[in-house]
Amino acid sequence: MSLTSALNTAQGIFNNTGAQSSVVSNNIANAGNKDYVRRQAMLTTSLNGAQVVKINRAQEDALLRQYLKSNSQDSAQQTLLNGLEDIKSVIGGNDYETAPSTYLAVFRDKLSAFRAAPNSTIAGQGAITAAQDVVNSLNNATNAVQQVRMNADKSIANSVEELNELLAQFETANNAVKSATSAGADPSQALDQRDALLKQISGIVGVTTVTRDNNDMVLYTSDGVTLFETIPRAVTFKPTQSYGASTDGNGVYIDGVALGKGSGGTTSAKGSLQALLQLRDEVAPTFQSQLDEIAKGLVALFSETNTAGTSTLPGLFTWTLPSGLPGGTPTTATIIDGIAGSITVNPAVVTSLGGDPMKLRNGSINGAAFDQNTAANGGYTAQLDKFYTAMGAKMDFDPGAGVIGFNSATGIDSNVSIMDFSSSSIGWFEQYRSDASGATENTAAALSRSDEAYSNETGVNLDEELTLLLDIEQSYKAATKILNAIDEMLKSLLDIAS
Repeated sequence: MSLTSALNTAQGIFNNTGAQSSVVSNNIANAGNKDYVRRQAMLTTSLNGAQVVKINRAQEDALLRQYLKSNSQDSAQQTLLNGLEDIKSVIGGNDYETAPSTYLAVFRDKLSAFRAAPNSTIAGQGAITAAQDVVNSLNNATNAVQQVRMNADKSIANSVEELNELLAQFETANNAVKSATSAGADPSQALDQRDALLKQISGIVGVTTVTRDNNDMVLYTSDGVTLFETIPRAVTFKPTQSYGASTDGNGVYIDGVALGKGSGGTTSAKGSLQALLQLRDEVAPTFQSQLDEIAKGLVALFSETNTAGTSTLPGLFTWTLPSGLPGGTPTTATIIDGIAGSITVNPAVVTSLGGDPMKLRNGSINGAAFDQNTAANGGYTAQLDKFYTAMGAKMDFDPGAGVIGFNSATGIDSNVSIMDFSSSSIGWFEQYRSDASGATENTAAALSRSDEAYSNETGVNLDEELTLLLDIEQSYKAATKILNAIDEMLKSLLDIAS
C-alpha cells in the first residue's frame, strides 16, 4: 500500500467515524424523545474504501398506522367516559343519592306515611317536602345535562381550532419533507416533525394516510373524507351559545362533509371530536328525555279532576311552557322537551308560600270545584290512595323510535311504572357508563402495546448506541494508528534524505 493510499484510507475512516459519531450522539441526545425516530449512518464499500452513503431512518409505517388507529380509539373512549363521569357526579356518584329515582322512592314512602295519618299536618308537610326534593333533583339534573352539552360544544370548538392549527403545521412539515427528499438531502428531522403532528391529529379525528412521490403525504378521515392533500382542507364549526332541552347543536364539517358522531358505550367514534358529538347529541339528550318523561309522568299522575268530571288540571306538580305560561295536564304520548327543567311543586300546598298540605289529601289544590273530600273528613284517604297506587302502576312513556337497543326514544322500556322507569333510567346510564369504562381499559391497553411496539422498532436504545459508539471509537483508533505509521515512515524518509 502506498503512502497516498494509506492517507486516503485514514481520511475515509475519519470522515466515516465523524458522520457515525454525529448520528449516534444525536440518537443518544434524543433517547427520551418519543417523537424522535432513530437514525443510522449506512456504509458501503467500493474501490475507494468504505464511505457513508446515507442516513437511514428506522421508519415503520405499519406500526405507525396501528399506533394512529389505537390512539384515535383510545382518545374517543377516554373522552366519552370523562363525559359520562361528569353526569354521574351530578346525580350522586356511585350511590346515585341525588338521582330522581332516589328522591322518588323517598317521596312514595312519605306519601305512604301521609296515607297512614291523613289528619297529620306534619305527615302532609313531609310529603310536600319530599315532592320538592324530587322537583329539585329533576331541575338540577336538567341543568347539569345541558351544562355537559355546553361543555362538549366548547370542547368541540377548541378541538376544531386545534385541528386546523395542526393541519397548517402539517403542511409546513410536509413541504419540508418533500423539498429535502427531492433535493437528495436528509429529511429525517422533517419526517419526525410530521409524524409527531400526525399523532396529535389522530387524537382529535381518526386518520388514514397515503404516501405519494417525494414522501408527499395525503390524509383522510376514518370515513374517507379528505383532510389534507397538498393543502389543509377546511374544518368548520359554529358554536352554540346556550343549550336547552330542545336545542340542537351545530355539526362539524370537514371539507364540507359533516363529521359523524360515535355511538354506544364501546364507542364507534374515532378521535375526540366524534366522541364529543356523541356526548352532546346522543348520550346527554337521551338522558334528558328520560328526565322529561319522569317529570311529565309526575304531572299527569298527580293531576286533579273536578267533581263534575269535566276538567283536569295539574295538581301537586305544575310546569311552565317555553312561552312562560303555565302548562296543562300532559296528554301527548311523546316527550315534552324541557319539562323536567320547569316542573315545580304547586304553591297551593307549600306552607312557606301560604299553602295548605291538606289540599293534596282532599284533591282541592285547584279550588273547591275539585274538592273530593266535601265532608271535610279528617280520615279521608281516597286521593292519597289513588296517587300512591298510580306511582306503582304501569303507564305509557314515549313509544318513539328505538335508541341504543331499546324500544323507546328514552332508551328504556316504554310501559312500566314511574318508579320502575326512574330506576331503569339509572340502570341504563350505569350500563352505558360501565360499558364505556370496560372499553376504555381495553383501548388504553391496546394503545400501550402499539406505543411499545412502535417505540421498540423506532426508538433509541441507549445500550445499543453506547455499544456502537465503542465500535466507532475502535475505528477511530485504527485510523490514528495508520497515521502514526505514516508519520514514522515519513520521518524515516526525511532522515534518509538528509
